[in-house]
Amino acid sequence: MSSTSAPGTFGFGTGLDGMWQAMEQLRSTFDRREGTRAPRGEVRAAILALLAERPMHGYQIIREIDDRSGGDWKPSAGSVYPTLQLLADEGLVAAEETDGRKVYSLTDAGRAAAGVDPSAPWEPERSATGDRFRALPKAGVDLARATAQVGRTGSPEQVDEAVAVLDEARRRIYSILARD
Repeated sequence: MSSTSAPGTFGFGTGLDGMWQAMEQLRSTFDRREGTRAPRGEVRAAILALLAERPMHGYQIIREIDDRSGGDWKPSAGSVYPTLQLLADEGLVAAEETDGRKVYSLTDAGRAAAGVDPSAPWEPERSATGDRFRALPKAGVDLARATAQVGRTGSPEQVDEAVAVLDEARRRIYSILARD
């Protein structure tokens, strides 16, 4: 958003159409997506934690992670199945064919590895991942709603003031990443 944009355009066209276009773009940025990425190692930890409870096939693992994360994290088959193969190669899981599906269970070595970190990756206290998936997008959408309200009902002066506040907020947010 530039303070040189015409009042109410938000850099996305003119008037309310531009403002709604900007809100739709922000909303779509935070929509739930299948295959939402998690930090490296989280799929492995999730698989070990789930298989410590009971044997499962790959689709059950994907569904369990999705359910337990409240829909915030749904790993793709392209991350779960290669991780299962890697765990099998390491001797941590064993696969058995049951009703035409590979069902995975932990070996003794896998149970030992799963016991090293008993918390599950979908639990917010394990890492900031869960909080990040919830708090940051919600804050962004809340900000977009407030911005839209100013765009709909604010005077030209209020719109200019809101643009200045948003410009400052953007600079401050980038400064967070710039810190060591």
